[in-house]
Amino acid sequence: MHVEHLLRLDSLDLTLVWGDEALLGQEIGGVTATDLEDPARFLQPSEIVLSGLVWWNPDEGAARTERFVSALREAGAVALLAGEETHGEVPRELAASCRKHRIALLAVPAHTSFRAITEAVYLRQWGELSRRPSDLYALPENVRGDLEREVEGGASVGALLDSAFAHLGTPPCHLLTGSGRTIARTATAAELPAARASERLHGARGERGTTLRVEADDTDFDAWYLHLADEGQVPPRVLHEIAEVLGRHRRRRDRRRAAQRQARQELVALLDVPHGDANAVESALSSCGLADRGPYTVVVASATPAEEDTGSRAALAEALGHLPGVAFAVGERPGGEALAVVAHDGAAEAEGRHDRTVRAALGEVWPLVHACRPTGALYAGVSEPVATAAGLSAAVGQARYALAAAARTAASGAGAPGALASGDARGGPGAAHVASVGDLTSLEALLAGVPDDVREVYRTTVLGPLLRSGRSSNALLLETLEVFLAHNCSWARTAETLHLHVNTVHYRVQRVETLTGRDLSRLDHRLDLRAALLCR
Repeated sequence: MHVEHLLRLDSLDLTLVWGDEALLGQEIGGVTATDLEDPARFLQPSEIVLSGLVWWNPDEGAARTERFVSALREAGAVALLAGEETHGEVPRELAASCRKHRIALLAVPAHTSFRAITEAVYLRQWGELSRRPSDLYALPENVRGDLEREVEGGASVGALLDSAFAHLGTPPCHLLTGSGRTIARTATAAELPAARASERLHGARGERGTTLRVEADDTDFDAWYLHLADEGQVPPRVLHEIAEVLGRHRRRRDRRRAAQRQARQELVALLDVPHGDANAVESALSSCGLADRGPYTVVVASATPAEEDTGSRAALAEALGHLPGVAFAVGERPGGEALAVVAHDGAAEAEGRHDRTVRAALGEVWPLVHACRPTGALYAGVSEPVATAAGLSAAVGQARYALAAAARTAASGAGAPGALASGDARGGPGAAHVASVGDLTSLEALLAGVPDDVREVYRTTVLGPLLRSGRSSNALLLETLEVFLAHNCSWARTAETLHLHVNTVHYRVQRVETLTGRDLSRLDHRLDLRAALLCR
């Protein structure tokens, strides 16, 4: 296991503070946790060092840091993993000293325990041992043979899981996605709600257990994890071999689904053409297994940064996988967006109920999906439901407009009425946000979906001279206009809010009317100016 592998483990959530490619490529030989100021005599070459930085203080920071990092260098340590809980961050002196002595430095967030890091290292090392050419396996020969035959025979993942753990007494084990969705569980494992499962996978304080990622061709959003709530029940090498079997099962399953992916892409391409061939859309829906299963809702999603153009698709497919009683097809749009057609099978009589069902359900699971890659942003837009395939093209336009509104609303830190959002300390406020066209119940929410260039043209056209720089009076006029409109054009309340005489408010409003050519006694002109202010 190399240092860089630790950074790839989503469950640890480590951050690289400093380290180049050569340092991150070093092999890890062991782990030592210490808060001694001079730990040299306790260290071995090739170890990573875990420290809560209890030894560091601002008054003697430079001297103590130099002594500590020098000891790591002399002992041959390959990296320092510094906890952020004690001081709230990794001190700058520590980063500078690690750069000087060429020691890779990784930050450990408060919610990640040193025990979790230690277990991750040794689980990986056991797994690497089991993958080396050898006649020795941790799994009994008959169990390995049975599992291989089940994989080749196309057994379900649930059957594989039960078979893999049967010789161990079938301990409670869940196969989960990163967002906490249960793929399968052993017969002795209780049902695990997605939110609770996500907390366990992402190392929430107080949560224990053993978690191992199943290696496959996946993303952060749709990866599989083996999770045992009780530690020590399964030997590490056994767990790794079971994970390898499940990985082979998943790769075979994904190859079988390649043809379905092509059908989904054809459906997305047809829906991107306004007023396209309705018969072709019906045929594409049939190929995706969605024909005659309406009403339909369209969802468009965007994930940043893009993950080889699959991040958005994987995130949206994972989120929709949480929704009970719906069938869906997800494909990729040009530019990295994902588009899904969701079929409801006529589960509800009233159309509005379908939209609320999808929007509300996505709003509940969206933060869980975002937690799989919290340093990015994740947005979705939901259309109104349409009864037949003929309405899908229009629904795509609605969903894309709602997506733009979701992204802009989240970026501004404001929430549209009824919108569903989540924030994360690492991704920023509103880093995950779902919006529906049903949420567009205000002028502000409506304008949020308007493209930036159109907003800019409208703003400069309507506000005109008030936006010219170099004149301090323009800023005062804009402020007065905003307060005046916010107080329903009340002269007295505007004067009170701005601590001005009413005559001054009258003068400023008259100047605004003169410069913009608008009459604030007219409702339509008030709306024009209000919309222009919202476009800033």
